[in-house]
Amino acid sequence: MSEKITLTSADRKKIWWRSQFLQASWNYERMQNMGWAYAIIPAIKKLYTKKEDQVAALKRHMEFFNTHPYVAAPILGVTLALEEERAAGAEIDDAAIQGVKIGMMGPLAGIGDPVFWFTVRPIIGALGASMAAGGDILGPIIFFFAWNAIRMAFLWYTQEFGYKSGKEITKDMSGGLLQDITKGASILGMFILAVLAQRWVSIGFTTVVARVPLDEKAYIHWDKLPEGSEGIRQAFEQVGSGLSQTPEKVTTLQDNLNGLIPGFMNVLLVFLCMWLLKKKVSPITIIIGLFIVGILARVAGIM
Repeated sequence: MSEKITLTSADRKKIWWRSQFLQASWNYERMQNMGWAYAIIPAIKKLYTKKEDQVAALKRHMEFFNTHPYVAAPILGVTLALEEERAAGAEIDDAAIQGVKIGMMGPLAGIGDPVFWFTVRPIIGALGASMAAGGDILGPIIFFFAWNAIRMAFLWYTQEFGYKSGKEITKDMSGGLLQDITKGASILGMFILAVLAQRWVSIGFTTVVARVPLDEKAYIHWDKLPEGSEGIRQAFEQVGSGLSQTPEKVTTLQDNLNGLIPGFMNVLLVFLCMWLLKKKVSPITIIIGLFIVGILARVAGIM
């Protein structure tokens, strides 16, 4: 084992301050990776004395990372503890550190939005806005200071919580606890990937595979509706009762795919992108390729 170097409170405060700028260099290829690497540089410089070790550590943290900017703090704390033990000679490889980061960032991202964007900030904003509407200059000032005080305190205390929790994880190296956590994080990450594929990836094939004429009583006869608001009211009423808006039922390729396995093509597209990334294809190339394919498919009437 190498001589143990411990990150002091002052070191962790430097990292906490740098983490305020997590999204200062956000990019479409690896999202928040540059902000993450910038935040963790003080720890890398202190824990690794050799230049090649510092370079390897920085490359390790330039991998993809993306979560809510405030809940990144506990992940950062756990990572600091893992890096500290690795620098001391513990058997913690790159995959273990990256696996813990990926496994934590998905679930925590789902917590950050409702807590901060949809609860805390609207409450403080409403307070400040009500004061400002009454001509009180303290309204925006209170909002600014209250919001940043809550945000920065949360970042510090959750980073410390993650750091102390990470230290507990690294105490049981021989029992394989870290390996179990890494495996569980990877499995959880796959579940999160499937959920995000359905939510964020959208494919719609507009190719018509069937046109079936409907019975006279199965669709709305627009020419027989009265004019004005009464006609609109009856149209809404007939739509609500289940009548079709057209005299024929049009079935597209996407309708058939949705009837078979909803979201199946979305997942296939994600797997295709993963396969291309594994083949060392640049993410920027994949993004441009998706744009080109989408435009051509739209012009051809396929999507």
